[in-house]
Parts: sequence; C-alpha cells; structure tokens
Amino acid sequence: MSLNTLTFSVKGDAGAALKAPVHHGVVGSGDMEVLMEPKAQDGAVSVSIVTPVAGFDDLWKRVLQTFVSQSGLSDAHLDINDNNATPAVVLLRLRQAMTEAQAN
Repeated sequence: MSLNTLTFSVKGDAGAALKAPVHHGVVGSGDMEVLMEPKAQDGAVSVSIVTPVAGFDDLWKRVLQTFVSQSGLSDAHLDINDNNATPAVVLLRLRQAMTEAQAN
C-alpha cells in the first residue's frame, strides 16, 4: 500500500492558540491520529496528512477549513496520520484533540 502525503495551509481566525502540543487518537482500521502543536505563522494553520487514500485532496481541504473556522484555531501545525477515516471521523478527532488542548 502506498501512502500519500498532503500539505495544506488554512488561514486561522487568531482566536484559539495552543499552549502545548497535543496527541489524540490512534492509527487503526478506519481511524486516525492527530498531533497538534503551537507554531507561529501569522495566524495560519499548516497541516501535513499521510493517508493511503488518493484523490480526496479537495475534501480534505474543505474538512480542514470547516474545522479551523469552527474552532478558531490559529498559529498551529497539525500532523494527521490517516487510515481511511471518514470525514465525520476526521472532524471528530480534530475536535477531540482541540478539546484536549484547551483543557491543558
């Protein structure tokens, strides 16, 4: 199985900056893990995704834009290791990681 690496940059709202790195989820059948870390980049959120699925770049971009818009996240870098997670699972894991980050 070949893996695809996608990279995106999404403009954040400069509202919810991370204070410390966060790791959430596991890579398993139909699942994913998210690593979030603070990174000064003029409000942007950079994202690197490793996934076995090809051809869904636009969907990934829309899901990430939705998450950043809803969460207010800014000045962060996200590493996502995906194993065929659906868009709903992607948003769930991102929201869970954000909740964990805000609790720290």
